[in-house]
Amino acid sequence: MAKVELFDSTLRDGSQGEGISFSLSDKMKIVHLLDDIGMDYIEAGNPGSNPKDIQFFEILKNTELKKSKLVAFGSTRRRGLKAEEDENLQILNNCGVDTICVFGKSWDFQVTEIIKTRLNENLKMIEDSVRFLTDNGKEVFFDAEHFYDGYKENKEYALKTLDAAIKGGAKKLILCETRGGMLSEEASQITKEVVESYSIPIGVHFHNDCGVAVASSLMSVNNGATQVQGTFIGFGERCGNADLSSIACNLKFKMNMDCLLPESFESLTQRAHELGEIANQRIPGNRSFVGRSAFAHKGGMHIDGIRKNPKSFEHLDPSLIGNSRRLLVSEVAGKALLLERIEKLYPAFDKKDGRVGSMVKELKNLEAVGYQFEGANASFDLLINNCLGKNKDYFSLTYYQTNGRQSDENQLDSLHAALVKVEVAGESAITAAEGLGPINALDKALRKVLEPFYPQLKGVHLSDYKVRVLESYDATASVVRVLIESSDNKKSWNTVGVNHDIIAASWIALRDSIIWYLQDAGVEPAI
Repeated sequence: MAKVELFDSTLRDGSQGEGISFSLSDKMKIVHLLDDIGMDYIEAGNPGSNPKDIQFFEILKNTELKKSKLVAFGSTRRRGLKAEEDENLQILNNCGVDTICVFGKSWDFQVTEIIKTRLNENLKMIEDSVRFLTDNGKEVFFDAEHFYDGYKENKEYALKTLDAAIKGGAKKLILCETRGGMLSEEASQITKEVVESYSIPIGVHFHNDCGVAVASSLMSVNNGATQVQGTFIGFGERCGNADLSSIACNLKFKMNMDCLLPESFESLTQRAHELGEIANQRIPGNRSFVGRSAFAHKGGMHIDGIRKNPKSFEHLDPSLIGNSRRLLVSEVAGKALLLERIEKLYPAFDKKDGRVGSMVKELKNLEAVGYQFEGANASFDLLINNCLGKNKDYFSLTYYQTNGRQSDENQLDSLHAALVKVEVAGESAITAAEGLGPINALDKALRKVLEPFYPQLKGVHLSDYKVRVLESYDATASVVRVLIESSDNKKSWNTVGVNHDIIAASWIALRDSIIWYLQDAGVEPAI
């Protein structure tokens, strides 16, 4: 089985994505996460770029990894300086890692118009920088920045930059499609021509501005590239980098190539979402392989096909990558889906049980007043349990009250307070909490009043909140549907509430979220 190296740049290229900023603690968590799944190389950043990265590389000197190699990233020497006099190269040499990725310009336009130097001087900058580091015992990869555009406009000069890196002692050449604007067929053909021209290993680095970074990477592998650079879940500047989670799955399951640790694929979805949590970024539901909707089915014919044979509408068994099949509850799914969900919860359930009819009726009644369970499987489970008499009595509401004060009508962050009184095992409990808005305050108060009875709730938090106004022609008397997503940083679940009152609808969804979590965790009601 052919081996393809994966080179992750989440800590450098990924951190350049909008809205992403990693703390030192975040960086260390990401290093260990990527090492756990068997990433070949982890680009830790540019040790000379800022104080945080300088401190990070100091910490890394005492960090042992199981498989991955750490890489430091930096540029060629500045024009007019000797390599040994360049401060950034000195920092790279002394940063404590043995593999260095040096980038230099391979597009003549970039050389003359952006860094404002002569073409021959740029070649010397590349060769001198690589040689300085290799002479000091470093393994050096040369990132040929803007290579594909440079090759297209001035092939001879672009190749000269590769030659300069080889003269300096580079161990691998990485062709970078830095602007992300070239389509896959053209880019992979250029990769093929370079591979056929050099005996040194060739890697590729694509950006996703045209939405083809994964395709370009895979086609380049087919044309001889042996290393793919990217970020684990596609973070990066502008439209992001090549998504290594998708690339890894395609390499293994579609192209029969070796990458990552074989055992890591069974938890790949979980690890992708863990990285999203660290970065405080939601992974889109429709993200290939690891997205929550990657194996979600809604259409009646699709669900019928999946029940008969999953390969009818699935290209891969989701369990192979730690994902799961979801059959979405909707008006187009029908009784078959209800039975599917019941059987998942209770495998021994008799399909001819008369309670199925009452469940279907209850489902239709709820849908008629505005409920939609497509994105709220936790609420759907509670509906089934309620019809079967399986829901447990964890607490009951006595009352809740919310109020707020806002002195400036243009102020976004209005402070609200919520008071919640519940009864647990015959005992009354009451508490209050403040939050940014009434729902945030209500969420905090509810968990606060229950935590003494159910300490497991300390790790639960509200991760998403959506409101939709139904029957908008009723204006301010309209019904609202609230959908919330909750998480304990290991899994996520969704619940729904419907009411004319947005706070009442939110209460229903919040209440159900906690009940579902406690039941799913096997927690018994307080006595």
